[in-house]
Amino acid sequence: LRTSPRLLCVATQQKNTGQNLEEDQSQSQNEQKVEPSSAEKRLTEEKAKLEEQLKEVTDKYKRALADAENVRQRSQKLVEEAKLYGIQSFCKDLLEVADILEKATESVPKEEIKDENPHLKNLYEGLVMTEVQIQKVFKKHGLLRLNPVGAKFDPYEHEALFHAPVEGKEPGTIALVSKIGYKLHGRTLRPALVGVVKDA
Repeated sequence: LRTSPRLLCVATQQKNTGQNLEEDQSQSQNEQKVEPSSAEKRLTEEKAKLEEQLKEVTDKYKRALADAENVRQRSQKLVEEAKLYGIQSFCKDLLEVADILEKATESVPKEEIKDENPHLKNLYEGLVMTEVQIQKVFKKHGLLRLNPVGAKFDPYEHEALFHAPVEGKEPGTIALVSKIGYKLHGRTLRPALVGVVKDA
C-alpha cells in the first residue's frame, strides 16, 4: 500500500496539533501553579491568622498558669508564716511574765536562802523552777533569749540605750544588757536593751 502525500500531510498536522495541545495544557497548568487562585490566597491568610491566634492563646495560657503558680506559692508561704508567727503577740505578752519572774529571783538575797529559812528557800526554788520551765516552753515554740554580753552590736537584734568607754573592751561590743531580748523563729521579737562600748 502506498500512502498518498496528502494523507501523510494530514497525519503530520494532526500529530503536531496533538503535541501543541499537550504543550498548551502543560503551560496552562504551570501558570496555574505559579499563580494561586484567590481561594488559595484566602485560605493561606486564614491559616496565618489562626496560627497567630493560637500563638496568642498559648502565650496567655502559659502566663495564666505561671500567675496561678505564683499565687499558690505566695498563699502557701503566708500560711506557713501564719503558723510560725501567729503566736507572736501572745509570746510578747508572756515575755513580760518571764521578765517579772527573772526580777523576782534576782531580788532574793542569796545569803537568806538557808535551811533555817525554809519558806523563803522553797519560794525561791519554786520561782527558779518556774523560770526554767517557761524558758523550756519558749524554746519548744521557737522563742529564744538574746543575752549578747560581749557580742558585736547588731541594730537588728539590739537597741542601744547608751554608749560609754570601757577599759579592756573593744569599741562596738556590748558591755551591759539592761533587758534580755528574744527572737521568734529567727525573727527579732524584742531587741535586747544594751549599753555599747565606744572609743575613749
